[in-house]
Amino acid sequence: MNSRNIFRIVLGLLLAFSGTGHLTWSRVEFLAQVPPWVPLNPDLTVVLSGVAEITLGLALIFLWKWKTLVGWATAIFFILIFPGNISQYVNGVDGFGLDTDKARLIRLFFQPLLVLWSLWATGAWKAWKNRNK
Repeated sequence: MNSRNIFRIVLGLLLAFSGTGHLTWSRVEFLAQVPPWVPLNPDLTVVLSGVAEITLGLALIFLWKWKTLVGWATAIFFILIFPGNISQYVNGVDGFGLDTDKARLIRLFFQPLLVLWSLWATGAWKAWKNRNK
């Protein structure tokens, strides 16, 4: 098993674990990340994003034949939830131990790394670069 596959599976496990947290033990903490402008009920938003995380996590682990497509879907998901992290910072909302502006700001820099991780570990970026060859 190569390093990309290991990182793909680890990302899948982390997403499935986090998604489970959305539905159970961390539900209140995840509410801190729902921007006030989201038109859905905040609790429903947390539940739906948790289901999406579990689905993407399991897809990363088990749908290896479609890993490129799953990699793009995961990267897009990370981009779509980024406004929640920005909202948490801008509005100074505590959650997950992020109880200072500095901590919330530092966290913002990790989201692009998750996007890159999903694209690299699934070979999605490489496939896109090589699409015309």
